[in-house]
Amino acid sequence: MSCAACVARVERAVKSLDGVEACSVNLLTNSMNVEGNASERDIINAVKKAGYGATLQGKSSSASNEDKAVFVDNESPVLRRRFFISLGFLLVLMYVSMGGHIGLYMPPFLEENPLVFALIQMILSSIILVINQKFFISGFKSIFKLSPNMDSLVAIGSGASFIYSTVILFIMCLNTGNHEYMHELAHSELYFESAAMILVLITVGKMLEAFSKGKTKNALKSLIKLKPTSATLLIDGEEIEVEIATIKEGDIFVVKAGGCVPVDAIITEGEGALDESALTGESVPAEKGKGDKIYASTINKSGYILARATEVGEKTALSKIIKTVTDAVATKAPIAKIADTVSGFFVPVVISIAIITVIIWLLAGADIGYSLARGISVLVISCPCALGLATPVAIMVGSGVGAKKGILFKDAGKLEACGKCDIILLDKTGTITSGEPEVTDIIPFGISEDELLKYAYSLEEKSEHPLALAINKIAKKKDISSFTLEHFKTLSGSGVTGEINGERLFGASYKYTYEHLGECAELKSHFDALALQGKTPLFFVKNDTPLGIIAVRDTLKDGSREAILSLKEMGFYTVMLTGDNEKTARAVADEVGVDEVIAGVLPDGKAQVVESMKRHGKVIMVGDGINDSPALASSDVGIAIGNGTDIAIDTADVVLMKSKPQDICTAIKLSRATLLNIKQNLFWAFIYNGIGIPLATGAFIYVSGGVLTLSPMFGALAMSLSSFSVVTNALRLNFFSEKRHFKKKKKILNIEKETDEMKITLKVEGMMCPHCEARVKSALEAIDGIESAVPSHKKSNVVVKLSKEIDTAIIISTIEAQGYKATL
Repeated sequence: MSCAACVARVERAVKSLDGVEACSVNLLTNSMNVEGNASERDIINAVKKAGYGATLQGKSSSASNEDKAVFVDNESPVLRRRFFISLGFLLVLMYVSMGGHIGLYMPPFLEENPLVFALIQMILSSIILVINQKFFISGFKSIFKLSPNMDSLVAIGSGASFIYSTVILFIMCLNTGNHEYMHELAHSELYFESAAMILVLITVGKMLEAFSKGKTKNALKSLIKLKPTSATLLIDGEEIEVEIATIKEGDIFVVKAGGCVPVDAIITEGEGALDESALTGESVPAEKGKGDKIYASTINKSGYILARATEVGEKTALSKIIKTVTDAVATKAPIAKIADTVSGFFVPVVISIAIITVIIWLLAGADIGYSLARGISVLVISCPCALGLATPVAIMVGSGVGAKKGILFKDAGKLEACGKCDIILLDKTGTITSGEPEVTDIIPFGISEDELLKYAYSLEEKSEHPLALAINKIAKKKDISSFTLEHFKTLSGSGVTGEINGERLFGASYKYTYEHLGECAELKSHFDALALQGKTPLFFVKNDTPLGIIAVRDTLKDGSREAILSLKEMGFYTVMLTGDNEKTARAVADEVGVDEVIAGVLPDGKAQVVESMKRHGKVIMVGDGINDSPALASSDVGIAIGNGTDIAIDTADVVLMKSKPQDICTAIKLSRATLLNIKQNLFWAFIYNGIGIPLATGAFIYVSGGVLTLSPMFGALAMSLSSFSVVTNALRLNFFSEKRHFKKKKKILNIEKETDEMKITLKVEGMMCPHCEARVKSALEAIDGIESAVPSHKKSNVVVKLSKEIDTAIIISTIEAQGYKATL
């Protein structure tokens, strides 16, 4: 493929196959991603019928070789060889054709014999055409398949000059008796040097373009070079060096000071300071000891480590990063559709303009040589190649820069979309806060602190929730043992429950406790006091008798406040989501300065909030847990914190390896910088053709007094530089800085007001106790469209939160079916 027209041709051919759902062709990497159930054979045949070749990626002997193959520059050496050989013959040709005009010495046989003068030019020009025959083979093959490309324009332009000059040479042969006429034709009607010069200048452009394209891949090449090639295994007490490909899961290997970790593993013995900058961008080495996870390509700065391999080959974190970035580069951003649309008809239109230009000049009285020169100029100045490279080169550099900073974009479309969003939802735990809460208060009721901790530890021991881990941590620290717990169950978004010696216990939020015990002044008082301090109180109850309260507080991550402030400056409306209670959430929200807070959100409710927000703009969701994955999937762009769960990382569109809040801002800034770069590239590609083609036609020749026009040689030079300038502009992204400011007018919303509009309060008569409340609650929440229902027998009402419009009569009839009277 040589230009955007080739890309359009291949995509059309493959998309026409039955079973192909999507097809994305990348000019920069000469690769294609196909989704659907069409066979490999049918796809390859379709590409061949379109005039190109294709092979299935992944058939090399190792995945590492496959990675390297994608980024090996085989093009530059071939182009360099072609250019320098062509240049040698071109210099001789230019001396023969132009030497006499600029006062250089010319051998008598050239000056006195016009036929020899013309023949030598034709021979030298023919040699250059043969050296650069690729343009003609590719160009005319595309024409015969009714899908002309950039090579077609070059082939027609250069070929027309050569054929016209050859015709003039034959006319000279037929007029050998008229020396003066032959001399005039030889010095005014021969364009052999133009035919050759066009090819050489286009080759120069292609060579510069290939060099610059190679530079755009440097970030990814550096990642691939990080892959270790050998490891030191410990076998029967003996250290043996082996190739990396021979390591299997479970093997024990040694990493000495200065050594590189070969595969992902768990430390079984020893400790060391691991430099993980290759993966996370974090320059400070991380201290690792027994039981800690270590990753392939990280360097052991000090210490001696024995580790057991857990992930090898393509399962390692580094391999996954490389695959993520290469997959993103192979995808196509939506903005590229502009270039794709134009490319589909660009070349045929240009050829038509060139033919019309020649006809108009002939009708205007110009001679055939001049008219042909105008048409050839139109052909060689037009550049669909710049259009085809405008988007992929920027995506390549942007993705590579992101990877070096520990930010992985999984898809080019999401790299573009990230910068276009204006609402950001941030999960509290693990995103704004550290996700490692600590116990701050232990308040027992009628029992000792240690007894309360023992009951709490017994309940929370089987839970992986961060709040549970905080209780487990302090219980272990105090050497407190646990009771035998039976019938353990997680209360989604509320807490945990189980039985000890046949007695039912639960540890839960105040909301759950209130729903089951009713209102208690003492519990409410403690709850209010703790929540206002930003603490999360957990209530422990045995057989409906409160045992006590354990309060837990999660500390803010370093940089959370600064990240929120930066997001606001970039025009984002910031929203904090949490399953925590309203007062605790408010305290945290006030501390970091978010615009709005939505508290008490159950796991499935986060996705509903995202859908609600999408009515007002494009939404980014940032989270790290399993309960965040539905929201990450339903948002316009999902960003997962790198130390989050695998399901969150798999679901997200962007992964932050370092887990720093400021990296959220960096990802968005990089997206906006990349999008701006793409727009600049497209602008220059379009404006170049918009100005260059009219100039080449000679449309301004009379207005400018003959100044504003382009010869075929200058047209070819301009075409060469257009692609080079687009690729060079994309390389500027390598100097991207996270300190760059992207200010944007902020979107004004009032989520709380909108949330209130989706609530209905009904008067309910007949509820006498918490059991009545539970009946009404379960009946209402079973209705599709009701997000939550909060009944109160003391207030004789129920507050219903809706996720969509529901007829009030349905709600009333459901309550009355439970034996209560309901009115608005």
